[in-house]
Amino acid sequence: MDKRHTYNFGLIGNCAYLAHIAKNTNIVWLCFPRFDSSFVFGSLLDSEKGGEFSVLPPQDNFESTQYYIENTNILCTEIATEEGKYRVTDFAPRFYHFDRYYRPLMLVRKIEPLSGSPRVKVKCQPVGDYGNFTPENHRGSNHIEYLGLEKKMRLTTDVSLTFIEDESYFLLNETKYLFLTYGSPMEASIQDTAETFLNNTIQYWRKWVKSTSISDFYQNKVIRSALVLKMHQYEDTGAIIASATSSLPESPQSTRNWDYRYCWMRDTYYTLNAFNNIGHFEELELYFKYITNIALRDDKRLQPLYKINGDAFIEEKILDLTGYQGNNPPVRVGNQAYEHIQNDVYGQILVSLLPIYADNRFVFEERHESKLLIFRLLKKIEETIDEPDAGLWEFRNKAQYHTYTYLFHWAGSAAALRIGKFLKDEKMVNLATQLQKKSAEYIEKAYDKTRGVYTQAIGTPNLDASTLHLITMGYLKSDSERAKSHLLALEQDLKTPEGLFYRYKHQDDFGEPETTFLICAFWYVEALACVGRLDEAINTFEKLSRYGNHLGLLSEDVSAKDGSQWGNFPQTYSHVGLMNAAARISKKLDKPNFLSFEKR
Repeated sequence: MDKRHTYNFGLIGNCAYLAHIAKNTNIVWLCFPRFDSSFVFGSLLDSEKGGEFSVLPPQDNFESTQYYIENTNILCTEIATEEGKYRVTDFAPRFYHFDRYYRPLMLVRKIEPLSGSPRVKVKCQPVGDYGNFTPENHRGSNHIEYLGLEKKMRLTTDVSLTFIEDESYFLLNETKYLFLTYGSPMEASIQDTAETFLNNTIQYWRKWVKSTSISDFYQNKVIRSALVLKMHQYEDTGAIIASATSSLPESPQSTRNWDYRYCWMRDTYYTLNAFNNIGHFEELELYFKYITNIALRDDKRLQPLYKINGDAFIEEKILDLTGYQGNNPPVRVGNQAYEHIQNDVYGQILVSLLPIYADNRFVFEERHESKLLIFRLLKKIEETIDEPDAGLWEFRNKAQYHTYTYLFHWAGSAAALRIGKFLKDEKMVNLATQLQKKSAEYIEKAYDKTRGVYTQAIGTPNLDASTLHLITMGYLKSDSERAKSHLLALEQDLKTPEGLFYRYKHQDDFGEPETTFLICAFWYVEALACVGRLDEAINTFEKLSRYGNHLGLLSEDVSAKDGSQWGNFPQTYSHVGLMNAAARISKKLDKPNFLSFEKR
């Protein structure tokens, strides 16, 4: 995997914004004021229109090392040249202050000399409207203001403003600081504020990590994945986005370029399960409130995805940008998939409601208020159970009776049945029982007796990695011959020798898939553990853990040919997959818990 393509940048964030920082110190992606706003730095998708915010030496042949301060989301980039060595520490301030979390739209850069006499040049050129607008610069006493954006952006610093405006190199013989703010400016002491914010942010992240419930199985990998997942929650509303980027291709020249800065309903069960596995209730509750706010506000059909503020309309547009690496258009913002019919969403939310009734950490009021939602979701399953949909992979021009959709109808109904018994609600119990039975009948129609496998959908021979969940969610008893034969058939069709897994191999709206979908491989790990093949599960997990970049960050897709990273990055879904697979292994097979259903 030495020649594989990897994303050579790290991620910082504070649950208000996210920034991608390349190994050359340039901020290649930063959207203000929200996750789904236009970028103010976006050279990731266009080197000319994307602007720049870098701290570079005069020489092109420098060495770069990038790493996180242990158990934090604070990123360090060290640059070494013949002249000397320096470090740029980048962080998004986040800490508890005045009984609430302080998470400003502020990026802080600390530049410190480490050895020799390094020279650097600070270049800050933000843009607006996805590169179509260049702000006017206005110089103050210790800051440069960038005018014309939605809000004022200001660079406050103790670096010579002349050097920044002239883009000239200067000797770095003492530590310097840069504050980039959007909206409210930074008007306190530069050095004292930077050091205080840095120390407070370090302590915040380390305390957060210490409060997690993580076993010792690949603990460092799980910690990093948990930190990545945490950063992708837009705390103001509770939404968790799939990724902070847009239009990083699933494979070179594939045109499979999507905007993932939205919240997918299909991720609900997996994401809540991941937070539950590490014992983090605060994030779980925030995300659950976001979901229930959408599900309860009207009786309309639920969409596959929503904006971070819960808005339903997500118009897809193609921008006049060159794309990743200058040759991977189109660049899309918005996502047309919001129009698709994806009926598993109702079961996803119902399954996620079950812990409220099975876990005594929730109080009665929280349980009581969800009763209306449970009935509404059950009725939606009842209304849609006989119709085809686009499935979780969101096929744009094909509707089928997807096995995965019926699995979540079944699982959601099973959850509602348990809740109904808890509430002693006979009406709920009867409806849930009826729907669970009908869902199972549909699933069985997708069973291929000759091959001993459940297919992607009723009436098709195609196989699909999503049907691994027939095992992991307990539809198939883990020690049954049917579970073992189903897993074996999926392995033979979709698995690579390295343990990677294709979503499917058949042609879709854009041709045949060229890369594997990383979370599917983690689903496979869980399935292996469920059927008792624990050694293989551990071995496969170890292989998959090597597909991160230099910081251990995971992409959406991985090339089966050379292990290259592709797709939006980092991908929340992939990190959730790692966390859940690690939790499954650490529990030694599939021990029952409150998310387990009765086995078939």
